[in-house]
Amino acid sequence: MTVHLKSTQEIEKMRIAGKLASEVLDFIMPFVRPGVTTGELDAQCHDYMLNVQNTIPAPLNYAPPGYSPYPKSICTSVNHQVCHGVPGEKKLKVGDIVNIDVTVIKDSYHGDTSRMYYVGEIPIQARRLCEITYESMWRGIEEIKPEKYLGDIGYAIQSFAESLGCSVVKEFCGHGIGTKFHEDPQVLHYGHTGTGLQLRTGMIFTVEPMINSGKASIRQMADGWTIVTKDHSLSAQWEHTVLVTETGYEVLTLSAGAPPKPVFRF
Repeated sequence: MTVHLKSTQEIEKMRIAGKLASEVLDFIMPFVRPGVTTGELDAQCHDYMLNVQNTIPAPLNYAPPGYSPYPKSICTSVNHQVCHGVPGEKKLKVGDIVNIDVTVIKDSYHGDTSRMYYVGEIPIQARRLCEITYESMWRGIEEIKPEKYLGDIGYAIQSFAESLGCSVVKEFCGHGIGTKFHEDPQVLHYGHTGTGLQLRTGMIFTVEPMINSGKASIRQMADGWTIVTKDHSLSAQWEHTVLVTETGYEVLTLSAGAPPKPVFRF
């Protein structure tokens, strides 16, 4: 595993890309409402990225080994969809929860982040899942500082989510990021303290737990991209891109509309 430690100049470019990615999520917020299709949300984001930000949507035509090119500019994962939901003709309805995942490229550097959105009034159990997932992500981020370990991040996420009766998807993880969409290291959202790669100043990676209200088992849909829960239970995800600093961490994917860090419940 080769982890690239970012220079001061690279970190500044990552700050810019991260803020721009978060601003796409700010922009799309008022459009997430009953009756809109996920394809319409994709078109709005695509236009904003290209024509307002002058950024490139990294997911569009992205094709890792074994995958066909991804056909859209964002991912929209609704209700029991875990991740990589492909925008289309599906109309959102009151009570839905939807994750919108955005990655932009600015001056060759990637900014990657996602949020959960509520479509009108949502069920209490759906809100609870989204809040648990958000706190799980932040509990993982709080573990980040030099000399800590990747396992500390995973343990913080897994122990919290499972203590509240939820399950952690293990097939997908966070990742290093920079001029490449996905770099080393892989950041698991489960694990044990004091294990895995030791963190060093200059590392940049995502923390993006996927938490299910039911069992952790998942399956892939026929489109080759969309992942859903096997038991059809709800799933939620939040994502930030984070820099390891000399004294702790800096979240790079913050903007005016980004939700604040939660108050931990215990």
